[in-house]
Amino acid sequence: MRICIVQSCYIPWKGFFDLIGQCDEYVVFDSAQFTKRHWHNRNRIKTANGLTWLTIPVVTKGRFDQPIEDVEIEKPWAEKHWRAIELAYRPAPFFDQFAPTVRSWYERADGETRLTGVNELFLRELAGLLGLGTRIVRDSAYPAEGAKTTRLLNIARAAGADRYLSGPAARVYLDEAQLAAAGIATEWMSYQGYRQYPQLHGEFEHAVSVLDLLFNTGPEAARFLKREVAD
Repeated sequence: MRICIVQSCYIPWKGFFDLIGQCDEYVVFDSAQFTKRHWHNRNRIKTANGLTWLTIPVVTKGRFDQPIEDVEIEKPWAEKHWRAIELAYRPAPFFDQFAPTVRSWYERADGETRLTGVNELFLRELAGLLGLGTRIVRDSAYPAEGAKTTRLLNIARAAGADRYLSGPAARVYLDEAQLAAAGIATEWMSYQGYRQYPQLHGEFEHAVSVLDLLFNTGPEAARFLKREVAD
């Protein structure tokens, strides 16, 4: 059984969904510390004026060590984000088909008081729309102690996993030998080799929200989660 254990992000890029789509189970690792200017509460879309950040305003003052699951939303934001998305992607070929669904997510997200609730809502809905069969659970389902590799190992063990798929950034701290000693093989994700697709607003950009892929390719979106070349 292959597992990934990743902090939640706001409307992530296609590589995030490629990662979780290759796993049997995705554990939302929101007991991890929130990091400012990270992808936890923001992402980018393409507009006629270039790349634009959509950022959920959150309470951080005096809360430097707070976990993602405790981060509170500071003020209303959902309608502003939806209007920016609508302005940017209305000309896209599949906007009319998917806009009512995506807008309904924003209407629901507007009632959430914590960032983790917003992120989980979008992650689950987008994964479903992309046809991913991965089981999504919060890390609270597997109470585990320890830090870094030890904590990840305890979660993976509690979930019954024998393979752990990790993003490349974890190479700086993940102890593969510790996982191997517990019978869990470490596998590394690569984000190289994604195909381009017809995209609005100038030069192609991979590192944007998966909403860009959805509105531009519609039912074919899942095909572009697959890389053309293997490492």
